Formats: sequence, structure tokens, C-alpha cells
Amino acid sequence: MKRLTTLLFMAASVLTVTAQTTADDVLGTVRKVNNYFMAKYADPTIPTNVKRVRPSSLWTRAVYYEGLMALYEIDQDQRYIDYTDRWASFHQWTPRNGITTCDADDQCCGQTYLIRYQQAGGEEKMTKVRENLDHQMKTPNDKKNATAKTKGTQPSLYGWWTWIDAIQMAMPLYMQMYKVTGEEKYRDHGMAMYRWSRNECGGGLFNVKDGLWWRDADYVPPYQEPDGKDCYWSRGNGWVYAALVRCMNELPKKSKAYKELKKDFLLMSVGLLKCQREDGFWNPSLVSTNYAMPETSGTALFLYGMAWGIQQGYLKAKDYKPACDKAWAAMVKTSVHRDGFLGWMQGTGKDPSAGQPLSYDKVPDFEDYGTGCFLLGAVEYYKLLKKEKGV
Repeated sequence: MKRLTTLLFMAASVLTVTAQTTADDVLGTVRKVNNYFMAKYADPTIPTNVKRVRPSSLWTRAVYYEGLMALYEIDQDQRYIDYTDRWASFHQWTPRNGITTCDADDQCCGQTYLIRYQQAGGEEKMTKVRENLDHQMKTPNDKKNATAKTKGTQPSLYGWWTWIDAIQMAMPLYMQMYKVTGEEKYRDHGMAMYRWSRNECGGGLFNVKDGLWWRDADYVPPYQEPDGKDCYWSRGNGWVYAALVRCMNELPKKSKAYKELKKDFLLMSVGLLKCQREDGFWNPSLVSTNYAMPETSGTALFLYGMAWGIQQGYLKAKDYKPACDKAWAAMVKTSVHRDGFLGWMQGTGKDPSAGQPLSYDKVPDFEDYGTGCFLLGAVEYYKLLKKEKGV
């Protein structure tokens, strides 16, 4: 009886937050979360030191700046630009590990470099990124693990994205470069790499039937969670969902590439809606009872995609707006601390077991990417609420 009363109280709390939420409320929350991060990591040039020292241009920080650039769209605070440019200039507007890297994690920072190029110009912001992509486009992946459990046995020119996180880290970069240069080779190569991950890696990482992705070749069937369900990692699927949005934002709507990505976006939307928890979150393992708990990063990315899809007219508001409302209310109620810290955030890893156990107070190994995910979701939800009001 006590458990039932608690669940009813939580549900009522979520509904109350949802009913009262305005765009200004969302902006206030997202500012608080971002201010917390910028105060704690005031010098963006300082390397990270989690088990070993890494430059601050690593993927975790790069995702944060994607979120910050989204926030700047609705809240044009010069602090955000100064903080971004100090970081990017320190790294000489260059991918982590230089122009010969083919690792998507190294390339992720380039997305923010190109956003700043689009905002302010300056060839230095795109030169090294372009050289890097040109290098990758002529370099096959001959590493042994590139073809493990895949249909092919030969090194693939397109076989670099062997894990689905990479689709978010690097694919939007190819579409951005296509948009800023007008050269179709970037779009076409990015799409070919996407298709390789989708259809060939591990026999195909996208399960069209469920509308969900296996994280990499190690998680395709017969791999199962302890309850016998497939292992669809929440944040991994969030990475792909967000990447589809970010890529479509760079492409003409009538283009073949746009339509191809839109089709997968719609399949994912259906699959994700089916497995949202009653409290508004998504589990770390989407369709499994293993590690059943709130998780903020995946939830924020799903909010990002669904709020965007409603605004584009691709997702029916009567079905998906309640899911967005519940997701936002759940994060505000359960994840956001008074000082802006985000709880229930899964640490780095590759599956639902990473960083466990999660909790309201636990600090993940890296705070930056989770903050970036939250900013992306919050900003798109803000835009949706504004659009509903006709503002």
C-alpha cells in the first residue's frame, strides 16, 4: 500500500510540473544547469583527468558544446560564445589527435567549429576539419575489429563507424561540411558510412522491426539481457536519434538523403514511444527490466528528437507531445538539483551496465556530455512550447 501511495504521489507531481511548465520555465532551468557547468569548469582549456589525462577537445566535451550552441540560439549570451571560442581557439580549431585521425570521437569537436564558422566566418574554423574529412574519405579501415561479425571480410572505405555512438559524433560533421562548401562528396560519403553501420556492421545494427539500434556487433542477437530481451542501450539510441535530427537540419528537405534519414527517424520514433516509462524516463536498457531506473542522458536525447519531430509536422502532437511533457517533467522533478547538477546520469561506457548503480546524487565520471544532452533536449522543448503559443 505504501509503495502504491508513493507511485501515485510521483505521478501526480509529474502531472503538476507538466501542467505548469512554460517556455520561460524551461529557459530558467536550462540556464541554471548550464551556469552550474560553466562555473565548475570555468577554464575550458584544462584537460580532463579521469583515470588518465585527455585534452578538453575529447568527445565528451564536444557534446557539451553542441548543447551550448543550441542554447545560444534561444539565449544569446556573449558568455557562451566567449567560452566556446576560448576552447576552440586553444585547440586550434583542429580535431583531437590531428587531421589524420579517423576516430569519430576525435572528430566530434568539429561540429562546434563549423557552427562557429557558419555564425562568424573565419577559414581557420573549418580548414583542419575539412582536411581531416578529406583524409578519411580516402582511407579504408583495415583494423581487425572493423570487420568482426560483419558480412564482409575486406577493409571498408566506409567501415569506420563500428559503434552507433560514432554516428552522432561524426555524421553531422559530414552534412555540415556539405552545407558550407556545397560539395556533394561530403554528404554522399557520410551517407555511405551511415549505411555501412546500419546495414552491414554486425549484419546490420539497426533493427527495422523494433525501430531500435544495437550498440555494436557485440550486442546483436543472440546476445540478450538476463530477462531474455534484446539489449538496446538507451543513450546509444539517443546518439543516433539526435544525429538524424542534426543531419536533417543540414540537408534540403527534398533531397534523397533527407528522405532516407527521415524514414529511419520515424521508425525510431515509433520504437522509442513504445518503451517510455510511465514516469517519463527511459530505462538504460530500453526494452529490458535489467537496470530498470531513470536515466537522464538518453531521456534528454529522446526529448530532443521528439520535440523536433513535432515541430516539423512529422510526429503527431497528440501522441508525442505527452511523451515530451512527461520526459521534461520527470527530469526537472527527479534529475535537476537546485544548484543545476544533474542526477541519474549514466557515466561513460557502451551498455546499460556502465556506471551502475545510478542515483540522484552520484556524479558520473564525466559531467560534460550529459549536460550537453540535457541542453539539446531542453532547447528543443522550449522551441516546441514557444511554437504552441504562436510565439
